[in-house]
Parts: sequence; C-alpha cells; structure tokens
Amino acid sequence: MQNIELYIEGQRLDLFGDESVSLTQTIKNAKDVSKVFTAFTQTFNVPASKTNNKIFKHYYNFDINNGFDARTKKAGTIELNSFPFKEGKIKLEGVTLKENVAYAYKLTFFGNTVDLKDLLGEDKLNQLVSLNSLSLDYKSDEIKSRLQADPTTNNIITPLITSGASGSTSRLYYDPQGHGNTPTGNLDFQNGHPEHGVLWTDLKFALRVSKVIEAIETQYNLTFSNDFFNSTNLPYYGLFMWLHRKKGDVESGSAAAFVNTIDGWAVASDVKSEMINTSTFRINNDDNVNSLVLKLSRSLTNSYDVSVKRDGQVIFTRSSITTSFEQVVLTNYINVGSEYTVTINYDSQVIFNSVAWEYEYDTQGGVETDIFATSTYVAPAAFEFTITSQIPDIKVLDFLTGIFKMFNLVAYLDDSGTVIVKTLDEFYTNGISYDISDYIDVKTSTVNVALPYKEIVFDYKDNKTFLAAIHTQLFSYTWAKEDYTGGENLDGGIYKVQLPFGHFKFEKIIDAEDGSDTEIQWGYCVDDNQEAYIGAPFLFYAVNVSSGNQISFRSSLTTHDVISSYNVPSNSLALSAATSKDNINFKNELNEYTGNSDFTDTLFEKYYKNYITSIFNSKNRLTKVTAFLPLKILLNFTLADRFDINGRRYKINSINTNLKTGKSDIELLNEL
Repeated sequence: MQNIELYIEGQRLDLFGDESVSLTQTIKNAKDVSKVFTAFTQTFNVPASKTNNKIFKHYYNFDINNGFDARTKKAGTIELNSFPFKEGKIKLEGVTLKENVAYAYKLTFFGNTVDLKDLLGEDKLNQLVSLNSLSLDYKSDEIKSRLQADPTTNNIITPLITSGASGSTSRLYYDPQGHGNTPTGNLDFQNGHPEHGVLWTDLKFALRVSKVIEAIETQYNLTFSNDFFNSTNLPYYGLFMWLHRKKGDVESGSAAAFVNTIDGWAVASDVKSEMINTSTFRINNDDNVNSLVLKLSRSLTNSYDVSVKRDGQVIFTRSSITTSFEQVVLTNYINVGSEYTVTINYDSQVIFNSVAWEYEYDTQGGVETDIFATSTYVAPAAFEFTITSQIPDIKVLDFLTGIFKMFNLVAYLDDSGTVIVKTLDEFYTNGISYDISDYIDVKTSTVNVALPYKEIVFDYKDNKTFLAAIHTQLFSYTWAKEDYTGGENLDGGIYKVQLPFGHFKFEKIIDAEDGSDTEIQWGYCVDDNQEAYIGAPFLFYAVNVSSGNQISFRSSLTTHDVISSYNVPSNSLALSAATSKDNINFKNELNEYTGNSDFTDTLFEKYYKNYITSIFNSKNRLTKVTAFLPLKILLNFTLADRFDINGRRYKINSINTNLKTGKSDIELLNEL
C-alpha cells in the first residue's frame, strides 16, 4: 500500500483512510488520434475535517464572505510515500452533507497540460496586443515593398493573393498582346496601360505564424520549448497567415479615412506604471490611486475620433472631437497588469503638441503623479494596418489546436514549467523501456482489436475559395483531403481530423500568347461565383521570385510600376522538390507550380503516417493488462517509454493507476 499525500496551494489535505485515488495518463490514444491528453483523476473525496474545512473555508456555507472560489482550479501536488509524483491543478467539485452536516469534499486532479483551455478561455487572436508592434501603414509603397520582401527574413510580407477589393474580382492572367482600353487582370506590364495589372488595394499583408505563437507566450506567460517551435524548422517557421478579417477591402475601422495607433512615447517606468514600448501604457500597481487620465493637446481643431483599448479590447470611444484640448478620464477602467493603447480616426492630418498619460495616487508625502507624454505627434496621412484589427477572427485555443493537429504535436510540462512541444514521432524516440513482466497480474488480461475505425479523414475546415471549389466540382473530391483506409475495406466508423483553417488551391499563370509557363503563381480569394470571400483563416508558404516575369503593379488607379520580384503563395515550402518536398496538403496532389507530384512530404506522410499505419496494421493489438508497479517505475516512467512483457515491447496507450494500492490497468499497443 502506498501513502498518498495531497497538497492544494501548498497546504496538505486530510484524506480518508480507505479512499482510493485513481490517476489516468495518456498522450495519444488510438481511439482519438487528434487530441492532446494529460493526467487526470476520477473524482474522489476528502473528509470535511477541521483542516480541510479551513482550507476550503466551509464551502458548503454560502453566507461566508470571501470564501473559497471553486470556479477555478488551484495548484496541486500528489506525493507517494513522500516522493513527488505529479503536479497539476485541483478542482473542487462540491460538498457531500450527511444529516445537514458537511461530510466530504469532492475533488478532481488535473495534470498541467490541460491548463491551456482554462488559461486561454474564449480569447481571440485580436487580443494578442503585442502583435501590434509589427503593424504597418496600409499604403501602396508599403504593400509594394512587402510584396518584394524576402519571406525568409521578414515577418510581414505581401503575398500575391487578391481579395476582390472594391469589386475588383477579375481573375489575373498574363498576355503580352492583350492590352485593351478597359481595366483587366492582365499582369503584363506595358507603358501607357496603367489600368492593367494588380491594384495595390486588392492585396493584404500576411504575418509569420511563429510571431502568433510568440505573442501567445507573451500574453499568457507561457514558455513553449524550441523542439518544434524554432526558426530552423522551416515547415513550421515558413508558414504565414493571411491578414484577412473581412472580405474585399481592408477596413480602416471607421468611416474616417485614416486610423492609427498613437506612438512616440519614450520607453520609461515610474512608481506605479510604465510605458513598455512607444505606444503601450501599463499599470503595475493600483494602491491608493485617485485617477487615470489621458490628455490630448493640439493647436488646430480639425475633427478626429479617439478610442482607448485595454488588453486589445475597446473600453472608451469619443467621436467628432474639434477642441484643442481633450481630457479622457479612465479611472473606472484601472486594472493592474493591463496594457492600454490609444487609437485615433481622422480624415485630415492631425498634429498633437502632446499626448499624455497621467496616473495620480496618494502617498505619505501627499499626491504624486506618474506622467508619460509624447513630444509633437503628427498623425500620418495613411491609416495603420493594425495587426489585431486585421487578424482573422478565431479563438486563440482553436488556432493553437489547429497548429497542433496540423503537425501531430503533443505537449506536456517539464519540471521548470516549460511546455514541451514535439511531434508524436519525436516524442516516442526519446523514450526508454521498463521490463514489467514480474509485476503483471497473470490472472486476467485481454487482447482486443486496436483499430476502432475503418477510415480516418484528414481535412481543412474551408476549401471553398474559387479554385479549390472548382477542383471539387471537376474531380469529385476535396482538394488536399486525405481519406486513409490502409487500402482495405474494414469495419468500423469514420474518424475526422479537421484543421480550423482555410486551404487555397493556387494557380500557376500561363503566358496566354504562347502557352509557356511564367514564374507567377497567385491566390484568388473569391467563391465559386467569383464574389469576394472571407472563409476561415488561411495559412500558406510564401516564396520570393527574384527575377520573374515583369508584372504591372498599380500604385493608384492612374499609375503603375513594373516589378520582377514578388512573393508567390504556395502550399509547398519551396517551388522545387529538389529544395524541399514539404507541403501543407494532407494528400499528395499535383503541385500547382510544377505540375508534378514530387512534393511527397505531405502533412499526413511526414507527421501522421507512422502512427496511423501502425494502428491500421493487421498485426496490431490493444492489449489490456493489470500490474502492480513499484515506485521506482511509477515515479519515473513517462508516456514516451515502452513496457516490456515477456520479451515483447509495447507503447503505452493509457494507464490508470490506483495510487493507494499501486494497481495499474494498462492499455498497450504492441510495437511493430
């Protein structure tokens, strides 16, 4: 029998002498191949003892003020025979009463990995305010510059993906002889025809996906390991997300011509607050605070609107301001740790003599004020493409889950609190083996079918942009979708692994004059009726063509420039399979750029195949055994390890352990 010790927020709980605590652990499970798992216990009881009543503050009595808050999980630790066993969270589920007297508290223990759902909640990507440090002005010069910028070294680029802005839904093409007098999508540059080419307002910026991961770490005080999330892992690091929040035109955020976040503050700190960058004010302490005021001072009186965001959410707006001095009182919106930014909307240039934050508080010596003021701030005559205003509408948790599903990642916490992120294959390569033959209860065991499905479908949520939709109509199957059956007609159901993203089929443009290939590839974000389309967030690779066909870039309705360097969007990491075979299709499709099927490192092939083919193997079995594992194994094994039984080696599918008796019910997959 083991001695179980249970701690909540550092306080040891009393336990019933005969109460059993069972812990289930699993990372990947053959029955549910797309999920990230962790350790959890079945609900168990602890007595309503004097000690526990004090810890849980007599939770059954709701008349107590400032009582125990059971709405959130609390830090918890399990020890076995005084040895550290598991760290995680404990959730108070309720209280059992007998004859109207508290008898027991019902608890559940959760491993740390599941914290992500609680930590991220319902937050969306537009709340990742640190991304705004990457914001740019939305103007033709910037769009052109980023269209030519090297995607390997720039976190913001412009891909050749048209959005159907301003009703411009023409399909792009290339025809050196096709220059008429009406606007078309002909990309060939010819002097005297500025109506031809791609109009700059039909293009939008794209953001490197790794910057979103970094912003999640910053926002939620997380640290992901660099096993997978690193700049040398190009299939991940090369991914971009198109900043496409609404169909058609980029929206400035108001009816005014320009929208910009005010910057110009010096990075500085004071007693209770600080400027953490040139645009962001943060509150560090709210003791004895009297007021928080934003002051805007100028000489001219042309109209502007002002809004204030706290942690990415608008908390204050005021419109049509024509005064030379404006004072915005935000005392009711003070929150320790929150970050505040100021946005102005205007239709003609606004010049401020000063914009100042004033945070007033009482001290023993009287009233003090933290003051941070800009010098002269000239609002630029171009609206700011604020990342959080233009980023796709998706929950942070859904985005992160999508990345994990895309690359078949697993996650767990190490002792330092770092979230270790690895591909499933890499996770299993680091395991060691334990021989548990001597601890098996030989009285009973079962050997079952390992595969509960006849088919596993790998797909994207959205395949409805024009070319992808046409592909479905022509070929009667969804672009890039993989339906894996192992080549057999098996029994069972269908399991679906679906990413919450959109997936383009891109188009390699042909020279209409002679039918030859050009170096141009583009994306067409319209539906099958060729109307502007929003869709789910789109991820893609970008490749810079440095000396391709000269194309016409329309910097206005009446002017155009010739460029021969531009970023083409791609589903493959490179435009040549000799450079890289990686791509983000699940199925090995004919590559849009080369027309061949040499890009064989699909998401399925590279990240899922080993595991999926093993569970589809006719020799695979799901073996269930009971074992009484000693502490030297219970305290040290990980789910990456293998268990050896009588000369055979198995992966751990799941293990449920009664921590008091040491009895473990184990599901094993034989290693093939």
